[in-house]
Formats: sequence, C-alpha cells, structure tokens
Amino acid sequence: MPPLGSTLRTHRPYEGVYAFYDGRIDGVRAWSEAPNWLDDGAYALGLCSYAIVSGGEALVYDTSISLPHARIIRQTLEDAGARQIRVVLSHWHVDHVAGNEVFADCEIIANGLTAKALSDNRSNLENRDPPIRPLIMPNRIFEGALNLKVGEIHVELRHVDIHSHDGTMMILPHLKLLFAGDALEDPVTYVSEPIGLERHVRDLDRMASWDFTKILPNHGAEEIIVAGGYGPELIDATRNYVTKLLRLRDEPDLARQDLQTFVSDDIRAGTITHFAPYEAVHRENIKAVLTGHAEE
Repeated sequence: MPPLGSTLRTHRPYEGVYAFYDGRIDGVRAWSEAPNWLDDGAYALGLCSYAIVSGGEALVYDTSISLPHARIIRQTLEDAGARQIRVVLSHWHVDHVAGNEVFADCEIIANGLTAKALSDNRSNLENRDPPIRPLIMPNRIFEGALNLKVGEIHVELRHVDIHSHDGTMMILPHLKLLFAGDALEDPVTYVSEPIGLERHVRDLDRMASWDFTKILPNHGAEEIIVAGGYGPELIDATRNYVTKLLRLRDEPDLARQDLQTFVSDDIRAGTITHFAPYEAVHRENIKAVLTGHAEE
C-alpha cells in the first residue's frame, strides 16, 4: 500500500490554477484493506482539490483527504511563491476538510451552514476511519456570497443547496471558470441529503444561469480536468439524473436499472463517462431516495 500522498498528481489546467488529483487507480488503496471512507469513497472515485496562486497569495479550495496530501499542497504553493495562504471549504464532508490542520494558521473561509454542520458533526468526523482529529474549524464565516481578491485574481464565492445544503461554489470571472465542489460530479452526484433533492434541482437551475463556460468538479475524470474541465452541460446531466431519481417513488421499476442504463442518454451524448465504481454510488443513491436517508 503506497504512503498517503505518494500517488497525488499536480496539474495546472490554467495559468495560476493548480489541481491536486488523487485516486482512480485500479487495484490501489491508500489507507487500509478494511472498509473506510478514504479508500471506498474519495480515493476510489478520484478526488481533486484546487488552488489559485497570484502575486504571492494563494487560495486553496478544499484541503484534500489527509494531512500528507495537505502538506504537499501547501509546500507546492509555497514553492510557487505564495507567502499568504487562505482556504475555502466547499462543504462540510470529510473528504474536503481532512487536511484542515495543515492550514490551521491560515484564514479558513466557509459559509455559515458549513460552520454549523462541522460543529454539529465534529465528534463523528473526529472518530471516523481514518479520524479527522483535531478537526480545525473555519475562522471566517460568510452568508450567501463573498467576493475576494487573490493577488490580481478576482474570486466569487456563492452558496448553493446541491448535494449538500451548505455548498460553496467558487467562480473566477476572468476565466469564466466554476469550481463546483461536489455539487457536480462525473458521472453522477452522490445523494447525501435525499430529502433535499427538489431543492437541489432548483439550485441547479439557478447555477445554470451563471456566467461561466468551464467547470472543475472535485470528483471527475482526471484527463478532463487536466484539459480544462467540463462544459455547462454537466449541469444538465446532473439535473437529468436527480430528476429521474425523484421519479423512483412513482416508478419503482427504475430502481432495477444499473447506472449505465439509468444515464444512458447522457453517456451517449458524451456529457458524462461511465466509471464502474459509481455503480455502487448509484445503488446507494437509489436506496437513499427510497428510504429517505443516506448512509454515512
């Protein structure tokens, strides 16, 4: 089993934009052979954290899945000339905050819902396998939206209720680039809050009206991220999937479809790609919708 962080790949899809990608390596586990959130969720599906660097400043978008990962991210940014580093949390889930401790001396920005969710779930997060202990909390809170400047780069943060009620999207207007956290995934979103699916659809519609041309999700195909990201049609594919999940209660036969069949139209269109580990995600999503709650 390779040391944590040893398989992390660093890319620069745009000038001043870093993408730190790990996972999606067939047959490789990063933490243990026993079931755990790091291997069976983030690492199997592939996870990418991001950073922006300009004028001696850096802004990290999620701190990755372990302290070794976060240390590599920080060292890379410091080697690139960053003397001031800030962090933005896309939402409260474990694979996005696991490296917070490495940035404990930095400004860690989150919306108020993320701060509350972290506080409410602190014991759970600190006792997961692997544990996030101590969980370092955000120290700058915003509500709704926040504009920042990183060196010469303008950054917009906007709250959405997609995947998780506390999502923070990040936009770089000069690149028309959206960082989507877990609100969008390739091939499909993970249903963490099944009772919120109708709200998620409404916010997908709202997000589709924003001014951007490319999307960098935290979970997606590495080669597409390296090439600059997905087009806005990824929102349409996500909306199609969530809308179809909402039909399950009235059309139970849909629950028997595997993922490849369930999203076949968007696969044929080339909007998303089938990735076998997401078949398990799809089965869990169906279970969550039918039972009204998601597995942790």
